[in-house]
Parts: sequence; C-alpha cells; structure tokens
Amino acid sequence: MYEDLLKYYPGFPIEGVNFVDIIPLMQDKETFKSLIKDLGKLIGSPNVAAPEARGFLFAAPMLVSCDNVVNVIPMRKKGKLPYTEGDLVGVDITKEYGKDKIFFRLSDVAAGVPEGDTFNVTFFDDILATGGTAKGIAEGLEQHKVIIGEKEYGIKVTDFVFLAELDDLNGRALIEDVAPVKSLIHIAGTD
Repeated sequence: MYEDLLKYYPGFPIEGVNFVDIIPLMQDKETFKSLIKDLGKLIGSPNVAAPEARGFLFAAPMLVSCDNVVNVIPMRKKGKLPYTEGDLVGVDITKEYGKDKIFFRLSDVAAGVPEGDTFNVTFFDDILATGGTAKGIAEGLEQHKVIIGEKEYGIKVTDFVFLAELDDLNGRALIEDVAPVKSLIHIAGTD
C-alpha cells in the first residue's frame, strides 16, 4: 500500500545516490494517519530519538496518535538547538554521501520516561540506507548519562524503527548488533 506512493530520484543529492521521496505519504490525510499508527505499533520505547528533518515529520505526530510514545528527542544539525552548558552533545555520523555531525540535548532525554535506572530509547528515521546515522546516534546516546536530581540514568537504544529500508544497502547489518531493527517498508532496489 505505502510502497506504491513512494517516488525515486536517481542521482540526488549526488551522483550514485538514489533518493527515496517519502513526501507523497503525507499528501493524503487518511494515508498519513494510517501510516503514523502503523509506525507507532513498531515503536518499542516511550522515548523516540528522531534526526532532522524527515524523522521529525513522522515522530512528532506519534506523540498525539500513539499512546506508547511520550517523548521525542530531536537530533539536529549544528546551530539548531539552544542549550545550556553541559547539555548539548555532538555525535559524528556517516551518511551514504559523507560524514556529518548531529546534536542532541541531555535535557530532551530527561524530559522523557525512565524505566528503572535507564532511559530506553527507540531510534526512528524515515529511511535505513547504510546505517551510519543510526549507528552514530545510538553510540552517542549510549555513551552519556542523564542526571535528574541526585540520580543518574543510563541511556539504552532498545530498537531501531524505519519507515523504509533499502535492503540492497544492508544497513541493517551495521546496527542489528546494537538493537533489533524494524522497518515498515522494504525496498529491494532503487535502480
């Protein structure tokens, strides 16, 4: 159903990359509502880490449509998150077309719901390609602690959820040793 709505753009943003356009999934209200609910069923933790920009488009509506999602942790590009001293964390990531850096705030993790001594987090993004973004963010999250009052909490990525997975790029192999990987749509090839 959803697969039929996707569009493909070979050579975008650079030659050799075949861009999967998920925007058509947001061009019909009923399709989008159904999609958000289906994605929400895959989310295994109350806290969802979502990188900009397309991860935001789907994670934010889950807050109002899916009872199991209570907090979205925005992962942003440099200069996009205001912060206080010691709150901002930078994470190196490797995308299919180069290296980058993304940032999150420990206070955004702390705004969520801990389970015991840990903030369990689902990483959510629109497309699983090579897995570099997901792996970098998961490692970055798990290297930090959140302090609330006198108590220290760990951060654990419990699962990875994607709207679509480009199976030919085998990004799953890079991250499945960290946590289970779930994808709503599987795309065998984009050539």
